[in-house]
Amino acid sequence: MNDSKGLVLIVEDDETIADLFRRYLSREGLGVHWVSTGKAALEAVRTLKPAVILLDIGLPDMDGVAVCQQLRAEKNWTPIIFCTARDDEISRILGLEMGADDYITKPPSPREVVARVKVWLRRANGLPMDAEQVAVGNVTLDPSARTVLVEERKVELTATEFDLLAYLMSRPGHVFSRDELLSHVWGYSSVVGTRTVDVHVAQLRAKLGEPNPIRTARGVGYSVTKA
Repeated sequence: MNDSKGLVLIVEDDETIADLFRRYLSREGLGVHWVSTGKAALEAVRTLKPAVILLDIGLPDMDGVAVCQQLRAEKNWTPIIFCTARDDEISRILGLEMGADDYITKPPSPREVVARVKVWLRRANGLPMDAEQVAVGNVTLDPSARTVLVEERKVELTATEFDLLAYLMSRPGHVFSRDELLSHVWGYSSVVGTRTVDVHVAQLRAKLGEPNPIRTARGVGYSVTKA
């Protein structure tokens, strides 16, 4: 599938950084739209329907976390990559818990930005998955429709949460290490830190409710098994 399909929305108040992102993404044949405020970002998402959002946290009118929260409250699950100078664990985990899918710190490597955007564009464009509909315990996952049901209740998941659950459910009973999950779900290894996996698993469990099939293998990783 063509990586260039879909629009990348850059939300960044620093024109120099925004122009850097725009130039590198455009060189890859990607469509790009730039806004510099949170309110403009919300409007652009609603009207342009981008495939991926590069979202700065430190915006002049409302911060990126608030923008992310608003979009998720509206049931908008467009993949969001936070971009921020706050390179500490608390900010990183906070960002993911607010519904973001990925995290890049400033000053960013343009090549890294392009690589990560392409990962999320491929997912947003609906790359086919090998598995057919699968059920474990009270959870049923349909890869082609990208839907998850807990009994008869539809569960809204972010792109990352869905892909993580789908990967875990692809081999019920198998224990996946955190590094393995990072490699296969995020598309790169421990650059984002294994704590990222723990945060997304916690979010999944909260959304699925109890009982759910996700099990922790202490010191190793996670698996899904029937309750």
